Amino acid sequence: MSLQYKLATTLSTEKTWSEKESWRLFGIMAEFVEGTERLDPIRPAVSIFGSARTPPDHPHFLLAEKIARQLSDAGFSVISGGGQGIMEAANKGAYFGKSPSVGLNIQLPHEQDRNTYQDISQTYRHFFARKYMFVKFATAYVVLPGGFGTLDELMEALTLIQTGKTRKMPIILVCTEYWGGLLDWFKNTLITEGFISSEDMNLVKIIDEPSEIVNAIFQYYETSGFEPTAAEREIQLNL
Repeated sequence: MSLQYKLATTLSTEKTWSEKESWRLFGIMAEFVEGTERLDPIRPAVSIFGSARTPPDHPHFLLAEKIARQLSDAGFSVISGGGQGIMEAANKGAYFGKSPSVGLNIQLPHEQDRNTYQDISQTYRHFFARKYMFVKFATAYVVLPGGFGTLDELMEALTLIQTGKTRKMPIILVCTEYWGGLLDWFKNTLITEGFISSEDMNLVKIIDEPSEIVNAIFQYYETSGFEPTAAEREIQLNL
């Protein structure tokens, strides 16, 4: 096979992939448009995260369900990833409460099982579009124990708030024993090395009691209200 033929074949293949990438952009745009239109009425809302591997009889599952129910009864829509584990617990608690239960499902190579406790269900192919919705429509983040996906959502929110790319909001970690070591590492390593400032620790707090979580969110917005200001809306346009 000549070098000239190989080059021609490579260029043809690259053109095909380039065309696929161009069409893919329209699919991404559609996910953002459809998601924004469907979720716009749900505010105020709280995004809840945690492990998909948590079984229904686990204390973390029961705690997440209780938190979600109290948030729902207090007037907050509850957003989860729509799958099993803590996601199901969050949707289940909200589903039997007074406010909408929202599931942002994701298509995976090994299909994620969608839980049945969703008043509003939206499915995404792209993680980044889904993550955008978690942040854009959240009044607060409540994060229970979880793995890489949970840590990813937590760090995403902390980064966006720290850098001023989204509005400030409460980020509440649940289960002191689980998260205490991470916050100690923030203090003893990240602050010591100068990678974050001591003020950044104010972006997150640990609360274990469901009623205290609800109260903390209300207290945070007591003077400003849940509706974003004009400046905050402008920030979120550039999220």
